[in-house]
Amino acid sequence: MIKRVGSYTVEFMHPPIITGYSSVVGKKEAEGPLGKYFDKIFYDSRAGQPTWEKAEAKFQQEAFIGAMTKSKTHPEDIDFVFAGDLLNQLISSSYSMRSFNIPYLGQYGACSTMAQGIIMASFTVGGGSARETAVVTSSHFCTAERQYRYPLEYGGVRPQTAQWTVTGSGSVIVSNEGKGIEVVNATVGKIVDKGIKDINNMGAAMAPAAYDTILTYFNDTKTTPKDYDRIFTGDLGQVGSELLHQLLNDDGYNIDSIHRDCGLMIFDRDTQDVHAGGSGCGCGASVLCGKILKDMEKGKYNNVLFIATGALMSPTANQQGESIPGVAHLIHLKCQ
Repeated sequence: MIKRVGSYTVEFMHPPIITGYSSVVGKKEAEGPLGKYFDKIFYDSRAGQPTWEKAEAKFQQEAFIGAMTKSKTHPEDIDFVFAGDLLNQLISSSYSMRSFNIPYLGQYGACSTMAQGIIMASFTVGGGSARETAVVTSSHFCTAERQYRYPLEYGGVRPQTAQWTVTGSGSVIVSNEGKGIEVVNATVGKIVDKGIKDINNMGAAMAPAAYDTILTYFNDTKTTPKDYDRIFTGDLGQVGSELLHQLLNDDGYNIDSIHRDCGLMIFDRDTQDVHAGGSGCGCGASVLCGKILKDMEKGKYNNVLFIATGALMSPTANQQGESIPGVAHLIHLKCQ
């Protein structure tokens, strides 16, 4: 059963359970502070494939297989797979899933896709239309840069507000029973657009959406930051994180001590030249599946909010002078 709480939050009366999860990353991500936590590392950014796009699909496949292995499930056990990436027509996701023979629902929420996918999987499990579901998302620095900005050969100089697209993937199995991490509540975010047009400053575009979703969740559930062990955002980076703190502080919510951003966790900004931090569908996904869920299993955290944020930009719309809409989706995770 699913219960509506407040304006935009839902509560799962019989919480769906994340029974398995896995993360796969590239060389640069493995060299960062979280390198030892990831399940698989490809030191070749093409993962033995002829193109970067096929490499990204390979990352997804490996993460999905790893999550199934941990949850002791097989493709024939999965009722639906929710998969997403940053590329046009979700080619990494559709190409990666075409060999598994599983009902497929493509997801696009930019960098918010992991939370969006988990919410959709939880709706199907919590609503009784599925027993076992899977979520997998990915991004790749080379595929994203080619699509959204410039060919790598161009050698364009990136401003300090820019973020580095993570080469990585994360996958979870969401079930209606078993042992794992519970998905207790979820808040689906609204589109928030404050007129930011700079595709090299996604943090500024996404922060207002993160603020709106978090504030909505606090109001709907009548909770405060003190009720949670950690609040993780998907990939606001340095610019977006500072803006989020300022916006919430203005409303009396101080999250400074418990907030961590996946885009700041995955890289060392002092030594890795990633400017404002990491980004991409694979950023929040790989940190969630590589670090956050493992820490919860070990008892380090019991009560966590995970908010994945997305800059819903389009190269075409940007060239036409359009601003960048932002969105943020929230899930409340709790140990059984």
